[in-house]
Amino acid sequence: MNQPSKLRSGQRAILLQHGGLTGRNNGKTGLSLLRYSEAEVVAVIDEDSPGGSLAALTRMRFDREIPIVRSVAEALAHRPDVLSIGIAPTGGRLPEAWLEEIRTAVRHGVCIQNGLHTRLNEDPVIRSSLGPGQWVWDMRQEPPGLSVGSGAARGLACRRVLFVGTDMNVGKMTAALELDRAARRRGLRSKFIATGQTGMMIAGDGVALDGVRVDYASGAIEHQMMLHGPGNDLLFVEGQGSLLNPASTATLPLIRGTQPTHLILVHRAGMTHLKNFPHIAVPPLRDVVRLNEDVARGAGAFAPARVVGIALNSWDLTEEEARAEAARVEGETGLPCADVIRGGADTLLAPILG
Repeated sequence: MNQPSKLRSGQRAILLQHGGLTGRNNGKTGLSLLRYSEAEVVAVIDEDSPGGSLAALTRMRFDREIPIVRSVAEALAHRPDVLSIGIAPTGGRLPEAWLEEIRTAVRHGVCIQNGLHTRLNEDPVIRSSLGPGQWVWDMRQEPPGLSVGSGAARGLACRRVLFVGTDMNVGKMTAALELDRAARRRGLRSKFIATGQTGMMIAGDGVALDGVRVDYASGAIEHQMMLHGPGNDLLFVEGQGSLLNPASTATLPLIRGTQPTHLILVHRAGMTHLKNFPHIAVPPLRDVVRLNEDVARGAGAFAPARVVGIALNSWDLTEEEARAEAARVEGETGLPCADVIRGGADTLLAPILG
């Protein structure tokens, strides 16, 4: 198998998105690839919405029409180089019916980006069908040779910005990608550190933290920091989970592994309770800021890291409502607040650059 990689300019990509446009399955991976992929997405595969309008279904803007087709077999007419699995069905495992579609793509020479728990390289049909230069990237697994965290990233000279959230799925990856883009536009040596499968598809590297045993989680992140820190001015680390969420085990290893110099808090506008735990209220944001800062400094065992801004996810608000909510959050926390998709990332980048 050749070395897998991110989607690159000049490649033609198709997205497996069954149910991910209508909400039957979580389709955030595919939606993120539509926004950030360097490759040309030539078709979206969704058995729920063949022939539909992608712009209308996603509320995203595109410079051209991208067709929605029913199956991989139909998508092959668009001459793809890579198929990315853009959905996360319940349990994170690939249904048998979709496995047949993946096999069809592989038989036709298409490479596969797979962020699910199902390891496609272990499928004998897929393995025997791979041709020269063709790859299948099962990214949701533990890298070899990991060690426990040691706090070594504290010695790096670069700025290390970690994105923390009030809940899962509030936009931490999007905020990190946008700040990385803004920094690189200024000519800075900046690197986005992916910690989940979607970010890895976009960046081409990183570590899927939920595929790493908890004992080695902070070490896995530390390895990424030590690998990329010496050659960069800024590392923007994709956050996972939340210290507020009882199902999340990811945020603390990220804090310890990154030894952050700065924190950005990401919050979905209007969210008063955790999405999957409605009995848990979101505390006042000023208290959430204090919590993350206190955990980062570890009562003085580690260097302090301040929350320097709030990245607001205002997806469901009008422009006027979003501006009003950002102003309210700034008044409550005393910190700059911006929706990086609506207004760009410069407001949040400024306090990091100092």
